[in-house]
Amino acid sequence: MTAQAFSTLSLKPELLSNLESLGYSEMTPIQAKSLPLILSGKDAIAQAETGSGKTAVFALGVLEKLDSSLRDTQALVLCPTRELADQVATEIRKLARGIGNIKVLTLCGGVPFKPQASSLEHGAHIIVGTPGRIQDHIKRQTLNLSNVNTLVLDEADRMLDMGFKQAIADINKELPGTKQTLLFSATYSGQVKSLAKKMMCEPKVIKVESIHDSTSIEQHFFELSNDKQKLDALRRILLQHQPESAVVFCNTKREAQDVTDQLVADGFSALDLTGDLEQRDRDQTLIQFSNQSISVLVATDVAARGLDITNLDAVINYDLAHDPESHVHRIGRTGRAGSQGKAFTFFTPQEGHKIALLEDYLKQGIKPEPLPNASVLNNKAKPAPMKTLQIGGGKKQKLRAGDILGALTSEGGIAGNQVGKINIGDNWSYVAIQSDVLNVAMQKLSNGKLKGKTFRLRLLKNI
Repeated sequence: MTAQAFSTLSLKPELLSNLESLGYSEMTPIQAKSLPLILSGKDAIAQAETGSGKTAVFALGVLEKLDSSLRDTQALVLCPTRELADQVATEIRKLARGIGNIKVLTLCGGVPFKPQASSLEHGAHIIVGTPGRIQDHIKRQTLNLSNVNTLVLDEADRMLDMGFKQAIADINKELPGTKQTLLFSATYSGQVKSLAKKMMCEPKVIKVESIHDSTSIEQHFFELSNDKQKLDALRRILLQHQPESAVVFCNTKREAQDVTDQLVADGFSALDLTGDLEQRDRDQTLIQFSNQSISVLVATDVAARGLDITNLDAVINYDLAHDPESHVHRIGRTGRAGSQGKAFTFFTPQEGHKIALLEDYLKQGIKPEPLPNASVLNNKAKPAPMKTLQIGGGKKQKLRAGDILGALTSEGGIAGNQVGKINIGDNWSYVAIQSDVLNVAMQKLSNGKLKGKTFRLRLLKNI
């Protein structure tokens, strides 16, 4: 398909000029197929992966018909997790810069309710949130959705997997029947089809081929005689390839926790990501993984939703995915942004039927390989290159990334290239520091001041 320019779309001039300033010139396949249809006002179902440019599709659709002179909420975007909601809200704000005075508000669980209710009193053009918290606001009458003209269901399959079917249906009852509904999903399961049938009006289904192929992801399959061999196989893969960042997929929370405990006992820098985690712990786990303070993240499919790591070296399917589409979605997290990724998949003879389905879906044969030689078990696990410090101050204390970087690199401090990612939250900040200069960095932040104040400092445990 020949690449198409955004300038061919009938978008507001402010949106087009902002897209140009952001360096967005040519559309991705999902954008080229979906945007003309969405801009015409039709309901649409788009099957697309994370990283395909889908957020810009619905963001531009919403912004094109938004009337900034009205204080009413005109668009509602539902997401499965707080992380994804934050990413979506950030992208919408970026694309809305040219219009100005657009208020985008995130409403998610895991944070206090009252400040959200106070913000809603001042109005918001676009609400991005998780179904549970949106429901809470509707019940407490702090959110009025009577003027919404666009509903977006982002990663609908995972919202259904997480048990939000009834919540979505209840929210939909509060919206005008004339609205446009846009549904985005990595997989197009029976549940998704059923939801679309109940909520949408003659939707057009748009599907694009995977944006990842054999040139960006190197796939390896290993047939094991039974499940008990998996842990040994995982150790061999990790010790042979020594990835700086790897996601290991398990099918149950219990297994993810057990695998993490075993890896930590073996000296690997690992944390688990499951649905049982408190929001704060989940946030800290994802921050440590994205800034290279932990090397291995052991996750379930649902818990990993919203995970968007640009440079992920490897995906390891400790358990085979439930279906071929989920397999492709899992491995699609590696090999992004022009980099080469690796995907390793374990299976047993009892799962031969799943492998046959996967062969059909991938349109290629699957030939099992021998595991790395047992001698690699003598290698030592490579430590994570960074450590993460938590600072007890954030946006509300007017802290900025530049303040933290300046304090660390001032006289007697560390070099700028020894500082990794800096994340600023409302009342906290996180900064990644190269492990070998951690003590100097801690001394600088403990003895010095930020914005004329001393903030509490602690090291996050990475194993």
